[in-house]
Amino acid sequence: MFRAVLCGLLATNAKAAVTIYGQTPIAHTFGLGVTATATATNGQPPPTQSLLPAYDETILQPPLPPDDQALTFTLSLPQSNASVPGISIMQHGSFYGFSIEMSVVTQLMGKNTSYLQVPFLNLLGLIQQRAGGTHIRIGGNTQDFAYRVDHIDNGHATDKNRTDSKNPTFTPAVLYTDELFYMVANISSHLNVGWYFGIPFNDTNWRLAIAERAQSILGDRLYGLQAGNEPDYYLGHGHRVEPYDVTEYTNEFASLVEAIQNNPNVPIKNMLIGPSLASGPWSPDRLWPTGYLDKFKDVLKIIAMEHYPTNNCFARFGLGSPVDPQKMFPNFLNHNAGINLIQQYLDTSARAQALGKPFIMFETNSATCGGLPGLSDSFGAALWAVDYGLTMAAANFSGALLHVGGQNVYYNPFTAPPTNQSSFHQWTVGAIYYSVLVVAEVFGKSNVSQIVDTSNNGIYNPSYAVYDAGALSKVVLINYIDDASGAHDITGTITMNDGQVPSQVYVKYLLASSVSVKTNITWAGQTLGNKYQVDGRFKGDLDIVKIQCDQGANQCRIPLRAPSLAVVFFTDPSAASGSEPAPTFATTVVTKTVNTATIDPLILATSNGHSGKDRLWLGSTSPGSSNTGHGSGAFLPRISLLFALVAGTSMFLTGLIL
Repeated sequence: MFRAVLCGLLATNAKAAVTIYGQTPIAHTFGLGVTATATATNGQPPPTQSLLPAYDETILQPPLPPDDQALTFTLSLPQSNASVPGISIMQHGSFYGFSIEMSVVTQLMGKNTSYLQVPFLNLLGLIQQRAGGTHIRIGGNTQDFAYRVDHIDNGHATDKNRTDSKNPTFTPAVLYTDELFYMVANISSHLNVGWYFGIPFNDTNWRLAIAERAQSILGDRLYGLQAGNEPDYYLGHGHRVEPYDVTEYTNEFASLVEAIQNNPNVPIKNMLIGPSLASGPWSPDRLWPTGYLDKFKDVLKIIAMEHYPTNNCFARFGLGSPVDPQKMFPNFLNHNAGINLIQQYLDTSARAQALGKPFIMFETNSATCGGLPGLSDSFGAALWAVDYGLTMAAANFSGALLHVGGQNVYYNPFTAPPTNQSSFHQWTVGAIYYSVLVVAEVFGKSNVSQIVDTSNNGIYNPSYAVYDAGALSKVVLINYIDDASGAHDITGTITMNDGQVPSQVYVKYLLASSVSVKTNITWAGQTLGNKYQVDGRFKGDLDIVKIQCDQGANQCRIPLRAPSLAVVFFTDPSAASGSEPAPTFATTVVTKTVNTATIDPLILATSNGHSGKDRLWLGSTSPGSSNTGHGSGAFLPRISLLFALVAGTSMFLTGLIL
């Protein structure tokens, strides 16, 4: 039971504020029996210890450098997009968003509307600073087994029902209350976040409470409702019986549409998302002959697919065949990785454009079933994720959502700290979180950026040109090669074929010492910190490298370390309209027992997402102001116990007493 001694209460109609939270997450060496073996660089066998996958210390060996890599190349680019063949549709800085497994919402986002995870807000704030906002899906395997209840003990927005839901990926059913929607609406009152939810699809006795409550509470902050999650796996996972193929799925979709049409509590009928195939048993071209797109074009808001390049299902669940992360690693470290991934979706992208619909990769990451140790959280994965995202954007995808689980996965962009370490441990960010920031800066806030793949120097050195409002604004260069000697550093020369280069350009580098490392990753000289060190704010000084161009020769020469990524800006990014500080959130919370709290340490196993249960929440560091909110006012009367140490907000919490 909490007793709060308060210096100020937040008015319910305020938009700039911070909610108080606390946390006592799960011990990172507790009870899951995950053995992580790190590969020592000196050739000596390292110690073996049990770690949760999110904190795994496996280090893979980087691939040897290629023998035939050209170390110089030239990009001859037009100043205007008018003469650029194959340039993309208009893209948003929020191209990359997140897909959060429904079962881990309270671990990552907060217990309920009154207790939000401030580091989570800060991490979203960094994206908003660059992109203007972001979008998040609450779903995954658990969404099809979600049930609304009136109350969950301890005030939690969600909980897990341990009854058998016949889910072969071992994801229990999820219980939720309306507090889930008030909580995400609260987040959208602080930050420009839009949300996707999924209508349970485990049977055709449609449970439409998610659609009803999401539309009612979130208003225009609800971006869409997913109808089916990887339906091509329903039969194989035991969620359907024979016969079940594309025709049966299409008929079920039609049944759902009819139920929505007949439900007055779902007033917006045309915000469905589908078909969300995993492209496993069914490829997209197997579904289209059913007439799916033509039948449902008036109710589909977004066309979506879900796909991972590989899997770790054998190691985690005994399904499929073994995958060796060391052998798989080189497959991620070249431009063909992204090119090959999108090939089967080029026709779908064209169909979406013809219908005037966005096409989103609705769930993706490095490997399904939680990712691969040593690979999914490496700097190499960060380079891959940027390349993959920009490849999708160049192929007219409108966005992609990186999947986020709990502490039992390797690929998380961010992870809350382990349970009994919260008095001295903070959050952890994965390497691919930096990828999201890079892509956000590549496209920025204008919403009129276009991109084209300009790669001309082999598979290890991809490049892209970005046009903003029709004018060349940025170039992206990647060097996948790992060579600390400098022998495979590359120089890219940029020239303009219908004009003159500027006198100087501005370069931000994404850097680490090797594609294999997980630590000391920097973006423009700044880092969020290593394992257990992250509060959602950058550390260190911003380092934007100014490079003088040779206007007489019409050339700008950009050095590219092996490995690294460079974003070349043709105008000073620090002078851009989006250069204001990120919205950050700060709390001051005092308890009777320093900064600790007691919790129920039960562990919740999941599929792609893995969680902890019944957390008591403890405030910590993190920063606070927010931008204008866009959420529906319906949730505001529910907001309670909101306090802030925020620029422009004079609310202050003097104590929270246990």
